Parts: sequence; C-alpha cells; structure tokens
Amino acid sequence: MMALEAIGLVEVSSIARGHEVEDTMLKTAAVTLLVARTICSGKYIVVVGGDVEAVKSGVEAGAAVAEGTLIEQRVIPRVHPGVFPAISGSVELRPEEARALGVVETFSASSIIECADAAAKAADVILFRVHLAMAVGGKGFFSCTGDVAAVRAAVEAGARIAAEDGILVGTAVIPAPRPELFEEYI
Repeated sequence: MMALEAIGLVEVSSIARGHEVEDTMLKTAAVTLLVARTICSGKYIVVVGGDVEAVKSGVEAGAAVAEGTLIEQRVIPRVHPGVFPAISGSVELRPEEARALGVVETFSASSIIECADAAAKAADVILFRVHLAMAVGGKGFFSCTGDVAAVRAAVEAGARIAAEDGILVGTAVIPAPRPELFEEYI
C-alpha cells in the first residue's frame, strides 16, 4: 500500500455521476480509495488518499466530470496518520484508553475530515471515529478520547475549523463518560 499523506474528496448530488467521478479519480491518479458510497440526502462521496500531488490530480479530475452535480471538493495535505484508520473504522480502543470523550459535529460530511485532522494535530488524543454522513442527515462527526485537557484542546481545534466555514452543529467534552459510550469501540 502506498504512503497516505493527503486526503481528497469529491461530494456530488448524483449517485450515477458519483460512480463516474470515482472511476475518473482512480484512473487519473495513483490514489487509494478510502470511501466511496451514497450518503444521506441522495448524495455520493468519494474519498481517496495518497501523496499530495496525486490526490490533487485525482480530485481535480473527479470534480471536472461532476458536470453540475458538484457539492464540494477538498484536498487536505499532510494529514495526521490517525485520521485514516478513524475514517475506515479500523480503530480498536482498549478499555484503558477510553478516557474523556470529545465530539465535534458539522453540517458537512466532507468538512469533518479537515476538522478531525486539526483536532488530531492539536493534542495528544486517539481519534477513533470519523463518521461521514451515513444515517445522520448528511452531517459528519468525529469522536476522540484522551485526558480531559487534550480532548478539550482537540475539540476546540476541530470546532474552530467548522465555525470558520459556518457549518458547526455542536461539540461535547465529557470528562468521565460512562463506559457504555465506548462499547461499540472496545
């Protein structure tokens, strides 16, 4: 598997066009497909990873074939390595790692990746979930854990990105969450 240093995504309003966008992105550049699926409100999202130039090339090509269905395109360079497993759902928390809980929620599925990246870079937290729009009305959210101060700093950093874009829905920092809040991850 190639080194993943950047994430790129294209979100479109057409499922059919989304498949064409996905195919174009994969044929245009040496990128790894991270997510390609329908999301709430009948949209389609394609998320790829790879080196910065390949991701830029793939996103530009995908956006070009979106033909009037493009909702958003985004390239996030130098992504924190903790973001990739959190998107793919492959983070397994050990019980002793489940400490304070932080959550940031946005109106945009694609923006949550950038928010999660900022959070992971801002503090020593475990980013264990980046949720992209499935069954949440097209919104996105991330969850992280660590000590209270680190979680607070991470949530503030992620929320700042969303607030600047005008798409912040809400945040939570729970200093001593009940273990049930982590059950599906432990």
